[in-house]
Amino acid sequence: MSTDPETTETASHPGEPADEAGTGTGGDGTARTSDDTGAAEEPDPGSGAEGSGGPEETESTTGSGAADGGTADAGDGEDTAAQRSEAEAELAAQRLERDRIERRKAEKKGPIEAGTKLSGQAADLLAAVRAVESGAKPVASAFSEPAPAPRRAASEPARRPQPAAPPATAAAPAVQTVAAVGAVLTEGGAPQTLAPQAAAALGDGADARLRADPWLLLRVPGVRPEQADGFARALLGAECRPDDERRARAVTLWLLEQAAVAGHTALEAPALEVALAQRTVPDPEEAVRSTVAEGEALVFQDALETQPPSGDESDEDGEDRPVRVLIGLERYALAEESLADGLARLVNSAPTEDGSAQGWEGAARSARGSAAELIRAVAGHGLVLHTGGEASRAEAAALLREARGLGVRAWAATHTPAGRELFAALLAGHGAADAPGERTDTALATVAGLLSGTEGPGRDADGALDLDLLIVLDAPQLDVETAALLIESLPDGARLVLSGDPGVLWSAGPGRVFADLLAARMCPQIASRTPDPGPLGELVSSIGVGELPQVDAPGKEVVIVPVRDAGEAVHRTVQLVADSVPRAIGVPTDETQVITPGHGGAAGTRALNAALKERLNPGPGRFGGFDPGDRIVYSPVPGRTLPGRVVTADAEGLHLECAGAAVVVPREQVEQSVRHGWALTAHQAVGQRWPAVVVVLPGDAGGTLSRPWVYTAFGRAVRHLSVVHGVEQALPRAVAEITAKPRTTRLPALLRPQVPTTEG
Repeated sequence: MSTDPETTETASHPGEPADEAGTGTGGDGTARTSDDTGAAEEPDPGSGAEGSGGPEETESTTGSGAADGGTADAGDGEDTAAQRSEAEAELAAQRLERDRIERRKAEKKGPIEAGTKLSGQAADLLAAVRAVESGAKPVASAFSEPAPAPRRAASEPARRPQPAAPPATAAAPAVQTVAAVGAVLTEGGAPQTLAPQAAAALGDGADARLRADPWLLLRVPGVRPEQADGFARALLGAECRPDDERRARAVTLWLLEQAAVAGHTALEAPALEVALAQRTVPDPEEAVRSTVAEGEALVFQDALETQPPSGDESDEDGEDRPVRVLIGLERYALAEESLADGLARLVNSAPTEDGSAQGWEGAARSARGSAAELIRAVAGHGLVLHTGGEASRAEAAALLREARGLGVRAWAATHTPAGRELFAALLAGHGAADAPGERTDTALATVAGLLSGTEGPGRDADGALDLDLLIVLDAPQLDVETAALLIESLPDGARLVLSGDPGVLWSAGPGRVFADLLAARMCPQIASRTPDPGPLGELVSSIGVGELPQVDAPGKEVVIVPVRDAGEAVHRTVQLVADSVPRAIGVPTDETQVITPGHGGAAGTRALNAALKERLNPGPGRFGGFDPGDRIVYSPVPGRTLPGRVVTADAEGLHLECAGAAVVVPREQVEQSVRHGWALTAHQAVGQRWPAVVVVLPGDAGGTLSRPWVYTAFGRAVRHLSVVHGVEQALPRAVAEITAKPRTTRLPALLRPQVPTTEG
């Protein structure tokens, strides 16, 4: 490695930054800053479940204080209000979709006219039989017609980029309601700016509800228990007591919401009770009971071991099997249960006979190595897991091409539009044409587009996705709610392949679906043997197994830039992006991405984006701080980040270009959903890659690093990686010792009784 893209000196590996001429030693002079990086660790239920699972999990492009280390004032809740309303609207749409799917399932249970569910050759034979029975055709003519040609996928028409509609938002509360809530907030000493969010969260009669139970203020995003306590004291006076049952329930729900932000779908009862005690709830056990009794949370008892062969509920000594008691919110409980049922349906049912066994075997023989194993596994199973690094995407591409060549209605879905474009380029580079007039790279969608119907094959008469095989890339990014909707949307007999790199950061939303399925061993698992190429591939692969080696990078693929403090880190980052990387590596500034651990702090995304804008696209920021040409990230809902650029601004709002689509963000939503995008967090960067990446590690970021974070950040680079290094030995220590924080989920326990464990 080199210490600068324009030098030929040899540096040590990233764990030991080398001296650079004219800059001094990067290790000895490192100074920690007092600014919070905003990269708070995941909430620990045992310590109050505060904060978030890191800003890259929760903030995306919002400026809420709750995401920046969990130290927001009550007034900062305004920053997340629009996001929450957008998320609620999307969830409402998802619930409608679930209701429709349930109606479809109920209809299937009713009487079905014979033959109405047949298709292909079986349907043709049935029609011939009925024609003979009715006398419409003689026996000879009915059965002597030539067999239909093998079914091939229809040619997908080329789609032109269409303007993306603004995300649906919940109906705004009435002006009178907001005014009434504002009066109550003012009386209690809370910022009146919280009135719209409080009115939206509490619904009709919000002012009366808030006056009767001041702790309902905790339902407003960004508000913390101590702030709600102050509000309650102002309203209730001497009647405000720490043992108030209303307070106990409100704090319990707040802790469960904070746990969801950290990725948990439920909390173990003892951990929740400890967190309640730390929030000065006098009787935590009673608080949990009261919350469950009011129907605001659910309680579960999950067995810690598989059921004995005898089928009874006791072990060999006659004692009850151990269970863990979990407390969770209804929305995540229902999502996990629906997901488990759908996965069991896929695993336990035979796949549709699309493509002959000989055809699948022939496709496997034409492939190589683990790609052939993947094709054979998909031929005989409804659910297959595929793991590997970036190079393993070629195997998923081979599967898509071969399946389409067999006439299978196969589609692939990625986490982001950028990931879709990368996969399309991969297909195009490997001869993506299956048949005259057909292009495999048109059989691509994003998961969000697939579910909304704006992308993909559309729905069949039963409301299921009109496909036979779905390959989901970036599978670790699936949270439980998205995964449940996806599984519910698959038709009976469909095949599903979940493909992804288990070493990257988990989903921004609750759950760890891909990791839980890998641990459950309920279906075939195909591990890619295709290595990621070059020095970058060697470095990232080593990080995945807990090592940080020195790699030979003769082409300056990896460069270490030691810095002494956050100010120098910002200065060197701007220099690399604007000058050194374009001149020495040949990668334009527009194709270089900066990744840093957090949003706040002296070298977080805010500081870096401000410095990069000043250098690369200076301007007055007439529209909410943005100018035409600014590089941005747009977050239509929490957890989804779309990179793009500012085109213009007018009375309609801020006009963006995101992945080839025109997006108009209304003026009132700009502050909450759009950020500058020269610098991102690792969670925002998942599912995307750039020719050059600059990873910034200021001295105060050492405590936030982990192996998945480093693996994800370093793995975003295709040709060149610069590491602005100021964390000394914290980097190799994080890679070697700090693995992903555990998340509490119920999916493994729900799958255990439904699906047998497999060896493969």
